[in-house]
Amino acid sequence: MSMLAPPLSLYVHMPWCVKKCPYCDFNSHGVRGEAPPYAQYVDLLLADLDADRADFAQALEGRVVQSIFFGGGTPSLFAPDLIARFLDGVRERVPLADDAEITLETNPGTVEHGRFDGYLTAGVNRLSFGIQSFDDAKLARLGRIHSASEAEAAVKSAQDAGYDNFNLDLMYALPEQDLAGALHDVERAIALQPSHISHYQLTLEPNTAFAANPPPLPDDDHAWAMQEACEQRLAEAGYGQYEISAYARPGRRCTHNLNYWQFGDYLGIGAGAHGKLSNVATGDIHRRWKTRHPRAYLDAAGGTGLVGGDHVVPGDELAFEYMLNALRLIDGVPMAEFAQRTGLPAEAIATALADARQRGWLLANEDRLQTTALGQRFLNDVIGLFL
Repeated sequence: MSMLAPPLSLYVHMPWCVKKCPYCDFNSHGVRGEAPPYAQYVDLLLADLDADRADFAQALEGRVVQSIFFGGGTPSLFAPDLIARFLDGVRERVPLADDAEITLETNPGTVEHGRFDGYLTAGVNRLSFGIQSFDDAKLARLGRIHSASEAEAAVKSAQDAGYDNFNLDLMYALPEQDLAGALHDVERAIALQPSHISHYQLTLEPNTAFAANPPPLPDDDHAWAMQEACEQRLAEAGYGQYEISAYARPGRRCTHNLNYWQFGDYLGIGAGAHGKLSNVATGDIHRRWKTRHPRAYLDAAGGTGLVGGDHVVPGDELAFEYMLNALRLIDGVPMAEFAQRTGLPAEAIATALADARQRGWLLANEDRLQTTALGQRFLNDVIGLFL
């Protein structure tokens, strides 16, 4: 079956934060000394977008951007007028859907009073708060710069400004956390009535401060118990799990992240940003990433200097890349979408599918790719079958 063009999104990376957290392996850089050149960076983002538009003109022809996501770092370090300037520049360059979801990540410790009004006016219609916990001792251990009360105040300030579509990021299996502590965090989050909750297990990532000096974390059995109990409480409160770490009220799933998980396309601009683009005419799936360090990105001369690397995904890696995303979805995806998004025939994964179903990791439904509860627990093993 020939490839079909999937939905298109835009990811924008804002690399600076007030302080690097010890668990974080994202491309984020603590602000030291004088303030970063935020306005210059916004201009460079638009030049970055121009370069991608020129290089991928054939693949982008006639396509509309359905979502924009400002990630970081801490995008809320950028003032609303800069976000507005950037979004105006995007609208001048690419078709943007009338109902496009536009999300900005924000850290409760960096929000200034009144800024949410400005972000809403700029066109940001969804916020994502990096809360992580409502326990002040746990927040300190995680290196966060906000307190639980500051987190609640920031969310309420956003609600007062008119936001009703926002996500709260929470972590569980924190250093020395018990089940009651994990559930308490979930209760505090539910009380703020977000439309979406992301609930992640804290893991030790390479090249982080926590990896070099590991804190005492709950073991796998205790972490699993926390996940199950929190999952149940979120369901009772009306938050349906639709991805391994994502829970939403009806109609409030994250459009942008769903596009990743459904193997959609996205342009990635900003320091270290990654993009994926399908070219239906050639049948290729192209990945591009940008110069990683903010200083090197800022020093890059013109659009070509912003590119850190390019890669056409080999055909024998496409099935693995597809499953790495799609199998995270609790409801799975239609089997037909595999061929539409990869250009590969279903026969290319027939052996791996049979193996996964025989082990009880995938449902025995030939029209759908969907993990069982057992498959969700051993997801890395399931995905590994498609390597």
